[in-house]
Amino acid sequence: MAGSTDPTFDPWDPAFLADPYPAYAELRARGRVIRYEATDQWLVPHHADVSALLRDRRLGRTYQHRFTHEEFGRAAPPAEHEPFHTLNDHGMLDLEPPDHTRIRRLVSKAFTPRTVERLQPYVQGLASDLVAALVRDGGGDLLRDVAEPLPVAVIAEMLGIPEADRARLRPWSAEICGMYELNPSEETAAKAVRASVEFSEYLRELIAARRKEPGEDLISGLIAAHDEDDRLTEQEMISTAVLLLNAGHEATVNATVNGWWALFRNPGRLAALRADHSLVPSAIEELMRYDTPLQLFERWVLDDIEIDGTTIPRGSEIALLFGSANHDPEVFDRPERLDLTRKDNPHISFSAGIHYCIGAPLARIELAASMTALLRQAPTLTLAAEPERKPNFVIRGLEGLRVEVG
Repeated sequence: MAGSTDPTFDPWDPAFLADPYPAYAELRARGRVIRYEATDQWLVPHHADVSALLRDRRLGRTYQHRFTHEEFGRAAPPAEHEPFHTLNDHGMLDLEPPDHTRIRRLVSKAFTPRTVERLQPYVQGLASDLVAALVRDGGGDLLRDVAEPLPVAVIAEMLGIPEADRARLRPWSAEICGMYELNPSEETAAKAVRASVEFSEYLRELIAARRKEPGEDLISGLIAAHDEDDRLTEQEMISTAVLLLNAGHEATVNATVNGWWALFRNPGRLAALRADHSLVPSAIEELMRYDTPLQLFERWVLDDIEIDGTTIPRGSEIALLFGSANHDPEVFDRPERLDLTRKDNPHISFSAGIHYCIGAPLARIELAASMTALLRQAPTLTLAAEPERKPNFVIRGLEGLRVEVG
């Protein structure tokens, strides 16, 4: 990747957002844990530490299962943000055991290998249709025409969201996910709150309809759970559905466009992939490592921990830098090189531990389906215009990716 002129860690600097990887190398050279005053966090840049801390139960996605805000030394969120936090805090990504265990056990039934495998023909057929339309038009925006509609349709189909309503999902999701960036603005928060209210109201009505007329979808399955140990409250169902939609397509959308942008910048690697489609599985893993769609994952310190002689006290927040970990030369040979044949690739783009991405097998099927369809149906696909990078750090993606089909 092209080096930045100033590799200083500054997640709001356009130069950093264009290519954060030189700054990560500087962070790794500075140590295993670095205090970052701008966000009141401890940055952890090394693969071994990130991987270990994702599994460390002294850290948590929340602290409210053990402490009040006051006991933890943190201020409660502003009252006007409450709709966002109610929605976010009842999803399993931001819960810890036993609530996390209960919800994940139930949802995981929809993501068993057999269930995901049964979805493969549907995913491949949809990907083929989307690419065929792109080819007929002579090109277009790969994000809008292929990367976005594929995973949104798949997760909406699983949840049982009617096709006529699906256009509303992506805008809601984008506004909610804005709150996961570092130090979001009040404007971002207001949009997230509005989207949280609208999305929750929509799902509440959909759940009521499914109670009257159950279907074969996941929402009907969540309603029908009779085991007291697994039963979800209505809020947990709403939060779970939103989480599955957001997590079920954000990473896939951004992995697709980040990946193709990387391939266009490495024409020799793209030519090798076009010549040998059997490289698709390893190419997907490498592209997710090379330009990681989720750059950072946060954890609260529930009990004092020590990293390399530095004590990080309870109440602190740790920022686990996935993008840096995926470029750690202690783990990856020549990490700045895009190697589609990389055999040893323990990237952590899907996280690890109890919060490992439940939809990772489905995401891999979706990524393989769209990549294979593009390689087969659009073998002369070229870049039509250099893309703009989204002004986000945590969720790394592009505004669009204009392509042409010769």
